[in-house]
Amino acid sequence: MEKGSGKHQRSRLCFLLSLSAVFWFLLFYFHFTVLGTNGPTIDDPQIRIPTESDVQSDPQKDFLFARALRTAENKSDPCGGRYIYVHDLPSQFNDDMLRDCRKLSLWTNMCKFTSNAGMGPPLENVNGVFSNTGWYATNQFAVDVIFRNRMKQYDCLTKDSSIAAAVFVPFYAGFDISRYLWGYNTSVRDSASLALVDWLMKRPEWKVMGGRDHFLVAGRITWDFRRLTDQESDWGNKLLFLPAARNMSMLVVESSPWNANDFGIPYPTYFHPARDADVFLWQDRMRKLERKWLFSFAGAPRPDNPKSIRGQIIDQCKKSEVGKLLECDFGESKCHSPSSIMQMFQSSVFCLQPQGDSYTRRSAFDSMLAGCIPVFFHPGSAYTQYTWHLPRNYTTYSVFIPEDDIRKKKYSIEERLRQISPEQVKIMREEVISLIPRLVYADPRSKLETLKDAFDVAVQAVIDKVTKLRRDIVEDNEDSICIKDTSKCIFIAIFQLSQQDTFYTISSFNIRHRREFKETIRRDGKGGTPLGPSTSSAKNTNLRGYTIY
Repeated sequence: MEKGSGKHQRSRLCFLLSLSAVFWFLLFYFHFTVLGTNGPTIDDPQIRIPTESDVQSDPQKDFLFARALRTAENKSDPCGGRYIYVHDLPSQFNDDMLRDCRKLSLWTNMCKFTSNAGMGPPLENVNGVFSNTGWYATNQFAVDVIFRNRMKQYDCLTKDSSIAAAVFVPFYAGFDISRYLWGYNTSVRDSASLALVDWLMKRPEWKVMGGRDHFLVAGRITWDFRRLTDQESDWGNKLLFLPAARNMSMLVVESSPWNANDFGIPYPTYFHPARDADVFLWQDRMRKLERKWLFSFAGAPRPDNPKSIRGQIIDQCKKSEVGKLLECDFGESKCHSPSSIMQMFQSSVFCLQPQGDSYTRRSAFDSMLAGCIPVFFHPGSAYTQYTWHLPRNYTTYSVFIPEDDIRKKKYSIEERLRQISPEQVKIMREEVISLIPRLVYADPRSKLETLKDAFDVAVQAVIDKVTKLRRDIVEDNEDSICIKDTSKCIFIAIFQLSQQDTFYTISSFNIRHRREFKETIRRDGKGGTPLGPSTSSAKNTNLRGYTIY
């Protein structure tokens, strides 16, 4: 019994030792494997705290024009947001035309008018009408050359297109078409425009925005570039109907109220100041003048146009004791004399500006240069045209008399103008005189010190338009209809949606004029009136050389 009992105790001891070993093994395993290493590793993604640079990530980085926008935001750069890149075009698009200047017009020798950087020959101050310097016999269609030469003096030109706020195309579009308006087929008329577009579209600068940052200047009316068909009898070329050209902004002396890619800039006047002082002295002189005529008109009748009110205006001028008429017709006339024209405007309180061969007239700018308050009879003569250069509130600087009031003889022009008080006349004249700097083109061979001329205003407006478009694209906020100038878009809405009264609140048009304005829109805006000049009237315009009346 004792021997069996001993074996049993040894077996029990072995069991306890084995159990203890397993316990300690499990204990050590748990400690070092589970607790010691905080459990098995799990591949969780790291949570990264965003830095300031992450929060302010640049949404512009994917756009080819991103550097230009960043440059615009650089406040330490005086040219930031103002750089202009100028295409180096083949000479066939500009300089060659000047070398062959005798072919620029069938009716006028343009060689003398392209001299002096496009200002033309100097004017002698025979009758003391002008100031002693800065006056030239400038052709009304010379702005192509003047603008390009002013651009050469621009203080923020760049050879690096990636920082440019806009891209200038120095194509003499106006001179190009003037060579071929009469007696040439459509292929010849379109040739240079097609070649230009082909050249531009191959350039890397074009690919940045498909040309929507490009602009060019054509010193003629928009209808010269809007031929609707390829019929030989149709007027002008089709530059502004080319798909690529529609992306560019075109600055013309008369724009289309129904299109957003052309913009009106002032006709050139005879005055091209070289210094601020030239402008200030002229403004002071215009303030002090005695004006013996209540109103005046320089122009010729349009007997072939039954809708023209010029005949009635001429009759009223002849019958009025306070009206002055400078009749312009074929042959020699004082209308061909800049001094005669400016002398009459300087002697007048109001200057009548009815439509000419098209909506606009150079005369409007000559008269305002003389401190004469313009009287318009059609909104397309100024209000829908020069939205960059003239105040939106037209009543501050001009008088509007609806054409139908003249046709229906509701009242005389003299009667209407006498209703304006002397105090109001003085305020309006001061506004006109204050506008003079932005309505003239400074001498391209010099620089104004502080004043902004018509060139400066136009360039800044283009830059603002392109910059806004770029930012809208970045913010995915682009409006494909009104990507241009806000005020131009408003006026496009006028002509396209003329039945809506919203416009009249925006534009401050007098309620009395609403019906006339709507009727004008219906009549002209739907193809009732030819928009391009007739062959005969266009000939007369060119025969007059540097005047348009």
